[in-house]
Amino acid sequence: MNDLESYFNQNTEREILKWSHYFEVYDRHFSKYRNKDIVLLEIGTFNGGSLQMWKNYFGPRAKIYGIDINPNCKQVEEENITILIGSQSDRDFLKTVKEQIPPIDILIDDGGHTMLQQIVSFEELFSYIKPDGLYLCEDIHTSYWVRFGGGYKRKGTFIEYSKRFIDYINAYHAEKTLKVNEFTESVNSLHYYDSMLVIEKRPTPKPYVVRTGVKTIPFPTETRTGLDLLINKKLNYHYRRILNRIMAFFRLPLKNGDIYN
Repeated sequence: MNDLESYFNQNTEREILKWSHYFEVYDRHFSKYRNKDIVLLEIGTFNGGSLQMWKNYFGPRAKIYGIDINPNCKQVEEENITILIGSQSDRDFLKTVKEQIPPIDILIDDGGHTMLQQIVSFEELFSYIKPDGLYLCEDIHTSYWVRFGGGYKRKGTFIEYSKRFIDYINAYHAEKTLKVNEFTESVNSLHYYDSMLVIEKRPTPKPYVVRTGVKTIPFPTETRTGLDLLINKKLNYHYRRILNRIMAFFRLPLKNGDIYN
């Protein structure tokens, strides 16, 4: 049991509502920020208990901010905890948030969980997270719930929206079919958990291959030699390359994932 889970189980202050498996994820990604000068923003303050939990976990040097649409949530303010009132789907409001608080180390989206809210919040605030910061979106299982605007593989859900992130972090290898963008250059990893996505930021330049050691395993030799072997290899490679490009253009599936079968 980590410190966050212990605090939650012993909590007698403001109410906290979390899925039980979240605490392991929190501690895995948050522990390196403890006892440092950080800025944490949580969207969706509810009764303010989670803000108190973050304050306890990260220590007195952390500045905790919360966003909620309910003006009564201002009541949960205390030392190092500030509440901003507004809607997370209001782009103009989110722009003012960036004017009111310092750049963010950790952003937790635990707001209304609708598709519009999650997507708008990401689009407006992700760039305001520090280069070594974290973005965490909770309760993304609502992408499968119709009443939240979701549905399995339904266009416009946050799950479907976030799947493009997998392409973005691999854009350096996309052979000019996908442009390298700010996401590619600033995100180091994506972590999908049950109901949660964690994005770890870190400046990420184009990767390069390195090699050490001595080759000791020879490749099998062909029975054909000389010019015949050279021509055959070139034709075979050229044929496979053309076939692969044609299939890729028409988005045709590969048998067992291999064009050589």
